[in-house]
Amino acid sequence: MKILSIAFKNINSLKGENFIDFEAAPFSGNTLFAITGPTGSGKSSILDVISLALFNQVPRLGKISKKEIREKGAILTRNQKEAYAKVTFETGSGRYTSSWSIEVNRNGNLNDYNMEIANLQDNSLLDLKKSEVPGKNEELIGLNYDQFIKSVLLAQGDFAKFLSAKKEERGELLEKITGTGIYRQLGIMAFERFKAETKEIESQQNEIKLFESYLLSKEDLDTFKKDLEEKTTQTESLQKDLKLIEKQLDLKENIKKQEKEISGLQEEESKLNQQLKAFEAEYGEALNQHEKLQPIAEDLQSWNRFQQELQSLKENLGKTSEKIEANKENTSGFIQRVKGFVQEDVSAENLKEKLNLFTEKIVRLQDEKTSLGRDYKSKLQLFKTEIRELKLKFPENDLQTGKKLLEEFQAEQLQQKQQLEIDLKEVDLEKLISEKARLKNDLEKAREARQFSEKKLQLEENSNKLTKDIQAYQPELEALPKVIEKEENLLISLKKDLEILQLKKENQLKTAKLEELRNSLKIGEACPLCGSKEHPYSEHLPEFEDKLEVKISAKNNELEEQNKKLIQAQLKFAHLEESLKKAKKDLTEIENQVSENKKLFSEKYPDFNLAEKINWETYIAKINTKIESLDAFETTQQKLSAIATGLPILEELDQILQQGKLLQQQLQASYSGNNIVQDSRELLDKWNALIHEKNYLKENEKEQKEQLSQQSKRYDKLLEKLQPEIIKQGFESIEKAFSALLPGNKFLELKDKKDNILKQKSIASTGISTLQKQLKQFKENESQRTAEDLATEQSKKQGEFEQAKSTCEELRRKLENNNEYLSRLKQLEKQIAEKEKQSKRWRLLNTLIGDRQGKKFNDFAQDLTLSQLIHLANVRLKDLSERYKIDKANEDEDDGLVTIDEDMGGQRRSVKTLSGGETFLLSLSLALALSDLASRNVEINSLFIDEGFGTLDPETLDQTLDTLEKLQAESGKTIGIISHVASLKERIATQIQLTRNGQGYSSLTVKL
Repeated sequence: MKILSIAFKNINSLKGENFIDFEAAPFSGNTLFAITGPTGSGKSSILDVISLALFNQVPRLGKISKKEIREKGAILTRNQKEAYAKVTFETGSGRYTSSWSIEVNRNGNLNDYNMEIANLQDNSLLDLKKSEVPGKNEELIGLNYDQFIKSVLLAQGDFAKFLSAKKEERGELLEKITGTGIYRQLGIMAFERFKAETKEIESQQNEIKLFESYLLSKEDLDTFKKDLEEKTTQTESLQKDLKLIEKQLDLKENIKKQEKEISGLQEEESKLNQQLKAFEAEYGEALNQHEKLQPIAEDLQSWNRFQQELQSLKENLGKTSEKIEANKENTSGFIQRVKGFVQEDVSAENLKEKLNLFTEKIVRLQDEKTSLGRDYKSKLQLFKTEIRELKLKFPENDLQTGKKLLEEFQAEQLQQKQQLEIDLKEVDLEKLISEKARLKNDLEKAREARQFSEKKLQLEENSNKLTKDIQAYQPELEALPKVIEKEENLLISLKKDLEILQLKKENQLKTAKLEELRNSLKIGEACPLCGSKEHPYSEHLPEFEDKLEVKISAKNNELEEQNKKLIQAQLKFAHLEESLKKAKKDLTEIENQVSENKKLFSEKYPDFNLAEKINWETYIAKINTKIESLDAFETTQQKLSAIATGLPILEELDQILQQGKLLQQQLQASYSGNNIVQDSRELLDKWNALIHEKNYLKENEKEQKEQLSQQSKRYDKLLEKLQPEIIKQGFESIEKAFSALLPGNKFLELKDKKDNILKQKSIASTGISTLQKQLKQFKENESQRTAEDLATEQSKKQGEFEQAKSTCEELRRKLENNNEYLSRLKQLEKQIAEKEKQSKRWRLLNTLIGDRQGKKFNDFAQDLTLSQLIHLANVRLKDLSERYKIDKANEDEDDGLVTIDEDMGGQRRSVKTLSGGETFLLSLSLALALSDLASRNVEINSLFIDEGFGTLDPETLDQTLDTLEKLQAESGKTIGIISHVASLKERIATQIQLTRNGQGYSSLTVKL
């Protein structure tokens, strides 16, 4: 994996857009480069761009979200609206660009970040969600985020701690640096799994002990079985006795019920006999009369129906005759109505013909009127089209007034045309189009010339202002150097005063420190410091100046104020110099522009003299007036043409209007309705309806007379048949016989009621006989004992039965529970055996690697990793310095790492005794070794090393850089070193330099 270029915008302090192309010069010729700049300038932010674009993570913050950006103020540069980071890289599968971006929406809130990957081989975007991009980059590169920052982005701090750490701390650091915390987790998981497995077995063993305590002894088991057998036999015997007693009690109860039921049926039979007598008294005679007439009942019903039908036929025939007379009167009245409608004599024979001829006449007149209306509208529309541009409010309902209005407007336009011809006497009115184009061209040139003239005046005004500014700057510029010199001298004087005061303060402090020595001095003995035997200050100390600290503070304030005055004077002088220089430059540019402006004006507008004062507003207004007059002349001509076309059309409209009025008079005299066709159709429909009604009534009258004749014959024939039968049954007339018939429903209802009484009476008699036979049999089998004796014995035996049954159930429950306990014990023993077999591997795994904190397996894995890491580090360290090797401590040594000093005969000493430069060399070798270890399955062709070079002496720094150059030359890696060491900047020519400005932002430049 190789990083080809990075691009970013507004990342941390790096404001604006930046692009670094590692394939272009100067990186293409020298792939060892330095990233330099002061602290806080954004050196590490360049590495943040790489990890952010690939994995949406940065080493200092972890995963990035809009919440992190908003709350911590990270990533997005202060006061900026958007940011992005892009990395173009190459792997075995091709070239790709991975990008990350975020922006502020129009509401001032952050949108969520976005990530995408572009395949540069076909310039296509991979179809991925933003959350899938880091995983896809891991797949393409072959490294996850933790491996990437350990293989590509190397930070020295962790390895410096690692070298001097104790064994326990070293394990934690190694776990953090290599990302091998999985071994600790595996150890803990093995311990927890074994604990869970054995815990369940222990629980089941406790359960077995509990069940064993519940089991019955052999003696109790045999006793319970024998007792259950005896009690079961007793229960069965008692149950048989109870059934016999219950049967006798049921029999006595049945005898009581039978006797009661027989008594009830006898009472019911008596009631039914009374009901039958009452029915015969009320309905017996009527039923007998009806049954006598039953053979001729249908003929009697037919006789009654014939009478009703004959009466109805006579009534209908009378109504039909009345309707025929009414039809005659309606027909006569309708003929008179049509006569008035068509305005001539009409008869029944020619009514349709006369009505049709009249309709055709009216329709013809209406069509002629409609045709004239269409012509009028067409001509009127044509007239409106012709005079549309005149903008006249023409009265359509008064053509004469409209004609007068049009003629007056024509006269006005002719007068206006004559005046415009006088105003435009200098213009060829026969060539309107070309003359109008010429005037517009003159107008455009005049406007452009005015702009040149106004620009000339503006330039002259600016030139005068700059000349005045230059003259104003000169006196102040001449006076300021003397003011600056004066302020500098005063500042020097104040610094000297401050130094004197500070020296006094130091002397007082030194004098105070000698107080103990002064107290030990004795007159006549030599002072151990100066050798003097006289000690004037041993008792009488010199007085200290109490307010010295206040004076120093005041002098510092005075010095600071004077320094500000000096800086202000210097800044003002620099500002005036810059302003004067800019004013002179601007004056020269303006003079050049004035000269160029005059030259262009003379070339483009030879008709005007720039030196002359021209009233451009008046000149342009004059041309505009001519153009407007020319437009007005053209409009007037068009209006006169429209009037000339419209007047003849107006004459034709007047003629059509007169013809229409004449037709209207004819129509009003003949027909006053609105729709002749509809009115005519309604009259014809009415006439046809009257004729149809007349024919229908005559046919109906004929049919009714025939029906009446036929029904009368049938009625007479029925009378001949019925009369003998009526006399035979003992009735005087047909009418009396018919009145003796019961209605159909009434007869059936009475007959059913009588039959029902007879049926119930028969059922009651049969039931009494059957029950008496059964009662006799029951009494033959009845016990001689009373019901009270039987009930007492039943209660006693029932109690004995319940007690014996309860004892049996209790014994069965105990035996069943014992069997269940035995079954559960067998099941638990089987499960424990199976789990013991399964947990054997977990017991072994726990013994080998498991413990509560995962320390056993983690220590083992970290020891292997440390050995591999030290081996790879020694390979890298040999290139940096052949003097040292790294090794693990022996049992009798400090538990930290040790270094083997080859120059001292292979002496082993703790890494804690190393100097800062030596510590850096070992840390760098470990960092490079970890990069080799993390990328053992992936080719890494880009490497960034962050800080640590400041601790090296010049010789070791050169040797380290030689090693890195050798590594770069052998592997072809692109290696970037992040540092602010001055000598490193001089040694590495290719640099990415970062500089800070006064607003908290930084800028980036590439130096060769």
